[in-house]
Amino acid sequence: MSISVSNLTKTFGSQKAVNNISFQVNSGEIVGFLGPNGAGKSTTMKMIAGYITADGGNIDVCGESVVENSCNTKKKIGYLPEANPLYFDMYVREYLIFIAEIHQIDEKFKRVKEVIELVGLQKEVNKKIGQLSKGYKQRVGLAAALVHDPEVLILDEPTSGLDPNQIIEIREVIKKLGLTKTILFSSHIMQEVEAICNRVVIIHKGQIVADDQLNNLQLNNSSNHYVTIQFKEVVSMDMLQNLKEVLSIKDFPDSTFTIETSHPEVMRRQLLEISIERDINIISLNSEKQNLEQIFKTLTN
Repeated sequence: MSISVSNLTKTFGSQKAVNNISFQVNSGEIVGFLGPNGAGKSTTMKMIAGYITADGGNIDVCGESVVENSCNTKKKIGYLPEANPLYFDMYVREYLIFIAEIHQIDEKFKRVKEVIELVGLQKEVNKKIGQLSKGYKQRVGLAAALVHDPEVLILDEPTSGLDPNQIIEIREVIKKLGLTKTILFSSHIMQEVEAICNRVVIIHKGQIVADDQLNNLQLNNSSNHYVTIQFKEVVSMDMLQNLKEVLSIKDFPDSTFTIETSHPEVMRRQLLEISIERDINIISLNSEKQNLEQIFKTLTN
């Protein structure tokens, strides 16, 4: 396996930021590493990348200890931190050539050209980094993480600051990279994680609260369903709250409601009965299990 974390611990003063956690990421996997702010997510990623040292436990990257062989493991890791550190007075191409020289890449100009095309920076190469939008600065950071063609990628909020079109483009880049690299990927955008990752690790208050395939998480944590209905006529929430098996209701514009229930079939039948009895037209009616965002809220509440 490419990343192996065993009994990892990190303390800052009296706060235990990471509390005896263990997980693995296999070669060729894209794993979503999730957690609320302050959960220990970024601290763990920094320890894997070798930027801060652990107080206890072991980290292996590509079979080598990060503690004992830090220089070797850093050569195999491409790291994009949440606070993307860049030299704003350097031009984009100049900066990436500088990073390539640090990694002692032989054909540095060829490789820089490849990563510029890969992350979509062609139109910005002659600008100073400080002139770029936040989204393009993020692309420069991603290009810098890729320039030495690492086996492992640690990406902390890689789509931060991107517009919806840019997010889709970077998503496709990450999925393509996942065919040949091991990727540990962090994001607060649950839809991005669902689109990119098959497996997620969730950390909360320094401890792992979930580590499983996304499908299994949905099965094991989705005792409740959500029934969404849109009426043609105006309907009051009070009428729906009197139905059986209602756990919660959210109302939206255009007479649309999402009802949380543990018995979706009972709920659907009641809604159809109301429609017939009160001569109310239903425009749409569907039900679904909890999505990743809802599971995340449940596990980290």
